[in-house]
Amino acid sequence: MGLLDGKVALVTGAGGGIGREHALALAREGAKVVVNDLGGPRDGSGSGSRSMADHVVEEIRDQGGEAVASYDSVASVEGGERIVACALDSFGQLDICVNNAGILRDKTLANMTEDLWDPVIAVHLKGTYCVSRPAFRHMKERRAGGVIINTSSTSGLNGNFGQTNYGAAKAGIAGFTRCLALEGQRHGIRCFVLAPAALTRLTDDLPGFQDKALQAKMDPRLISPLVVFLASDLSGDLTHKTFFVGGGRIAEMKVVTATGVTKSEEAGLWTAEEIQGQLKNILLHE
Repeated sequence: MGLLDGKVALVTGAGGGIGREHALALAREGAKVVVNDLGGPRDGSGSGSRSMADHVVEEIRDQGGEAVASYDSVASVEGGERIVACALDSFGQLDICVNNAGILRDKTLANMTEDLWDPVIAVHLKGTYCVSRPAFRHMKERRAGGVIINTSSTSGLNGNFGQTNYGAAKAGIAGFTRCLALEGQRHGIRCFVLAPAALTRLTDDLPGFQDKALQAKMDPRLISPLVVFLASDLSGDLTHKTFFVGGGRIAEMKVVTATGVTKSEEAGLWTAEEIQGQLKNILLHE
């Protein structure tokens, strides 16, 4: 018996890297899996190839699982609808939606042209909307709950040099998911933000990532156990949480607000000099 027997899962960007590991891990626990991947290069340019999704489907089937491939792009409403329809047409339901698809087009803001900005926002942020909306509507109408896991990044939550486009998209995904979690609570639909750190084809040419010890530590397989846990009944009614996961470490991440200082209405508006004088009380301290 698997933790996800009787469940149907959808994973976008599942042709390689983290998404592939998610698909394999979910299938090992008994879920029927829709493996979605456009099959294009990591920057989202050029035509797609069905081979990446097909290969993962074959891996799942070879291990005794059930899977089908989806080749649609997440970056359009029509594509998102077709991806979810693939799950419903193939397996009759959708219980778990993992939005993982992504591309990179890194540049500093001074060199960030529109053709570098728009596709990254479209795949990551709009893509999360395009797939989550039909998935959420199906789960709501079916009245059997569900789990939606959306992939953010420390680049968006903490910041990273040269990734204003990617960081903006990933921060947007986090905000989107926190709002969706609130909307889903009354329907038993649980939503989570994932901020993974792993070596994939999106990161394998970065400085230092050729080190064998680092490659082992940053194996994408280390991400997926958390996805299985969140998708399963073991996580109970947990929702509205953000998790960092990578290198064997799992940690909740939060946006926190300091106690700060309050000036009475009678005392009038803050002056810049007063704010400077109160900085030690305004700022968070570790």
